[in-house]
Amino acid sequence: MRRWVPVLVLILLGVVAAPVASAPVVAAPTRADALRADLDEILADPRLAGSHAGVVVRDPDSGEVLYSRRPAQRATPASTAKLLTAAAALAELGPEHRFRTEVRAAGPQAGPLLLGDLHLRGAGDPTMLAADYDRLAERVAASGVRAVRGRLLTDDTWFDGVPLGTGWAWDDEPYYYSAPVSALTVAPTEDYDAGTVLLRVSPAAPGLPVRVRPQPATDAVDLDVRATTGEPGSAATLAVTREHGGDRVVVSGSLPADAGVVEEFTSVRDPSAYAADVFARALRAHGVTVGGTGSGAVPPGARTLAERESMPLRELLVPFLKLSNNGHAEVLVKEMGRHARGEGSWPAGLDVLTERLADLGVDPAALRLVDGSGLSAMDAVSPADLARLLEVVRRQPWFADLRDALPVAGEPDRMVGGTLRNRMVGTPAAGEVRAKTGSLSGVTSLAGYVTAADGRPLVFAVVFNDFLGEAPNDLEDAIAVRLAEYPGPAEHARQAPAAPAGGGPGTGPESGAECSWTKSC
Repeated sequence: MRRWVPVLVLILLGVVAAPVASAPVVAAPTRADALRADLDEILADPRLAGSHAGVVVRDPDSGEVLYSRRPAQRATPASTAKLLTAAAALAELGPEHRFRTEVRAAGPQAGPLLLGDLHLRGAGDPTMLAADYDRLAERVAASGVRAVRGRLLTDDTWFDGVPLGTGWAWDDEPYYYSAPVSALTVAPTEDYDAGTVLLRVSPAAPGLPVRVRPQPATDAVDLDVRATTGEPGSAATLAVTREHGGDRVVVSGSLPADAGVVEEFTSVRDPSAYAADVFARALRAHGVTVGGTGSGAVPPGARTLAERESMPLRELLVPFLKLSNNGHAEVLVKEMGRHARGEGSWPAGLDVLTERLADLGVDPAALRLVDGSGLSAMDAVSPADLARLLEVVRRQPWFADLRDALPVAGEPDRMVGGTLRNRMVGTPAAGEVRAKTGSLSGVTSLAGYVTAADGRPLVFAVVFNDFLGEAPNDLEDAIAVRLAEYPGPAEHARQAPAAPAGGGPGTGPESGAECSWTKSC
């Protein structure tokens, strides 16, 4: 028995020693690990069950990918597609690019009489207000013209004649966010929603029709006022709808007698005719008479009587991106086509757009864009490509123009906060997130920049598709708030307030659509 004792001791020692020698060394969780765990928890929300959720977070200085979920899977981007359009337009046109509107004449002038037609030529300016047409009319009058023997002819041939984008919903046609695109147009306010009229509706005495005043004054829409004034305190059921394919705008329902003025926007069918009407009124106000209106290209050799240049592109980016203006995006697409190809069309412009994206490191073969605004559900972009673009443009000379035009979380000034002015208020992300929002039925997205708690800049892109019910904007906000806290703890990550509820016309019954749909930004 004694000879077995050493062997038994060795066996026992081996059994005891083996686990000690092979015990794995477990590294302590890093702050990046904590971030990934927190974002995973946010994305585990049951409202996203069965939907697509793509998220990419990058540190552009180090090139590190801090978080990635379905990065290369394409999805409908909604208005975050405007990031692609804005970057391409800055690269192709330059931040100082301007649009010009001209008044020309080919016939001779005999004293105060212009022999021939007066031509109004547009080149895509979406910022032309009634006041701008008034100043043009004033200059025509100052040139000595008091009567035009011919007609006032509009020339909108700078762009093609296709007014609406591919894949746009027919039932969105009456609404301001789906207004037709034209080289010659009018905007009613300094939001510059070109091709629309603002209708100011006010109550009268109970039982009488409501009063409707268009801004600017125009006959470009045929008002059919069927709405009546209800008793004080009664329900407001006012509705404003332009009939499909026509100029008739029906104002129906009821407005209580104690209600204030209600403002409703409607698109027009023919923006060029709208511009002619507004300009003809301005000419008459300055004592210049014309023999009717029509359309036709400016003849060669016509002299310029008056002209107006728009603000530069770097300034136009502010209402474009802050308020998510669809018309501005499409004008920029067509202008890129005209600038590089001599053709102001969506096909030419989108070719140029994708070429500029390729220059910026985004593979055109990896995405699909059929418009510049993201209004079409046919657009398809991955969060990785959105994040890649946001990272690359930081090295461009015009980056500050793009960054400063992005909505800023929690900033109450609408031309600063834009579509994020009511989101992430009172959180670590307020004032630290600059990002583009996006919203369609079943789509919500957010992509841009956030300054983390340690001062480092981060790039992020979040795209949710195919959810049912209310848009989960609060989850986008929670992600942005968590990034603003990085690399610290996540005690605020699930406390980001949801976006104000309320879907816009054409967005379906879901609430949570971005405020640009309802002009509530």
